[in-house]
Amino acid sequence: MRARQGVCVRGFPVAKAGQVIGLLGGSFDPPHEGHVHITKAALQWFGLDHLWWLVTPGNPLKANGPAPLAGRLQAARHLMRHPRVTVTDIEARLGTRYTAQTLRALRRRYPGVRFVWLMGADNLAQFHRWQDWRGIMEAVPVGVMARPGDRIAARLSKAARVYAQARLPGRASHVLGHHAAPAWCFVNVPLSDQSSTAIRARGGWR
Repeated sequence: MRARQGVCVRGFPVAKAGQVIGLLGGSFDPPHEGHVHITKAALQWFGLDHLWWLVTPGNPLKANGPAPLAGRLQAARHLMRHPRVTVTDIEARLGTRYTAQTLRALRRRYPGVRFVWLMGADNLAQFHRWQDWRGIMEAVPVGVMARPGDRIAARLSKAARVYAQARLPGRASHVLGHHAAPAWCFVNVPLSDQSSTAIRARGGWR
């Protein structure tokens, strides 16, 4: 029987070789309409077959960690309803803590699937502080979403300079997932003003 897109088997999303899957990681503490907005934009701009929200389990060593994973997953699944989007706790299931580890595990588990890591321009600006950031860039293409005014710091970042030759023009964003890494691309996406931090500060979560 042929598996339908978006279903999970034993907690793991189903994907077929050749598909382009976008990965949007974060604590989603809480998820909000801004996450939904960039998800829909990424599906369009990067030519993705499917997109997975990777709701992180959080760092148990931090005193102020995120809300319990089960609650964040439930809220995310209630909010993000789209036939091509799957909300998943795959990092908790894989037992990975860092993005580079997660990507290695996903590529082993899903041979032939083309993954694209998605991030905001603010993350690219400090990407060189991530563990094994070069390993991430060398593993999968990276799609960067930015407001028009947010690109300057990202363009001047260490990651952008080191991988300047791997940058694709914006008009090629829809084929990013078919390029071999390293490859990355900016797209301008007017982002929502909502933020998880602001929602928590208003007492609207937990």
